[in-house]
Amino acid sequence: MDYYMITGASKGLGAALVEKLVNKDHVLYYISRTRNQSLHTLAKERNSTLRYKQCDLSDIEEAQHVCNQIFTEIDAKEVDSLTFINNAGMVNPIKHIGRILTEEMIANVQLNLLTPMLLTDLFIKKTSDWKVDKTIVNITSGAANRPVSGWSTYCSTKAGLNMFTQTAGVEQLEKESEVKVIGFSPGIMDTQMQSTIREATSEDFSSIDQFKDYHEKGLLRSSEYVADILLELLSKEVENGRIYDLREFL
Repeated sequence: MDYYMITGASKGLGAALVEKLVNKDHVLYYISRTRNQSLHTLAKERNSTLRYKQCDLSDIEEAQHVCNQIFTEIDAKEVDSLTFINNAGMVNPIKHIGRILTEEMIANVQLNLLTPMLLTDLFIKKTSDWKVDKTIVNITSGAANRPVSGWSTYCSTKAGLNMFTQTAGVEQLEKESEVKVIGFSPGIMDTQMQSTIREATSEDFSSIDQFKDYHEKGLLRSSEYVADILLELLSKEVENGRIYDLREFL
């Protein structure tokens, strides 16, 4: 059986990935604050195993506890492959430095950077002796590569996640039972994050008109389209430590 663990999968790209993956040959765990009942209905129709774990992924202790619990439920002898997709993320706070509340910055860093770092570490520890195909995908952003006014925390956490992913990939090349660790930048999607961006003020986010144009002109890609491209990528041999960009596949 092919096993999947996906964070932030109650909506957006995470939910689209679950929708694409539910079938009788897969066992899926999705980890998020809310349950998406339509995903369970679909899984039942397709005779697929879908398990929900409630978790506030910005709480790093809770995130580690939940993932540890998942590993106690998985029988390694039944696993042909295991894929972990760190998808959960947040763009807030959309504010200039000097206007950000301490708790806002901490929450962003914990969810966007610390949680995927810690869960990557946990995954590698727990599967160190599993002789199966193992892959971790960290969902990143083009904002990791350039400064965007108002996104200081978001840009910084995604840049940090890219370097962590690249370093983990280099290390895994030295291991006998390696885990493939890659990043994937999905570009601009029509998700709740984009709605959040469009609700920002021009004082905090000078590029707001550009993002409103993306929406009004229909330039935002659907989560389903992006999910198809990511899953097509994962069906092939990937390069350990590489940060893939959706634009490579257009």
